Amino acid sequence: MVLTRDFRETIMARASRDTAFRRRMLRTGIELILSGDPEDAAVGREHLRDYINATMGFQELGRLVDKGPKSLMQMFGPNGNPSSANLGAVLKQLQAFEGVEISVRFTRAPERRR
Repeated sequence: MVLTRDFRETIMARASRDTAFRRRMLRTGIELILSGDPEDAAVGREHLRDYINATMGFQELGRLVDKGPKSLMQMFGPNGNPSSANLGAVLKQLQAFEGVEISVRFTRAPERRR
């Protein structure tokens, strides 16, 4: 089946009109990064990259965190590895942009069988 619209265009269009969708993109990206699994973290960075592209863009984010847009794009690319300081600065700006507050909740993990 041939797609009539570019996937990124579709994501950006939906994010611009659907607040709940946009917030799920942000939340999913953060949860995957915090999961502790390197492969999940890579997918999480992709989610955040898509979120940034669909919302404020890397130019504006770079201005706010005093980083070059290309540097930020690399941080959130497939092989990116943002420092905790850079990730924290970015998340602070994304929270402010979206009007949300990130919080972490601890829950008891399911017991593992031995």
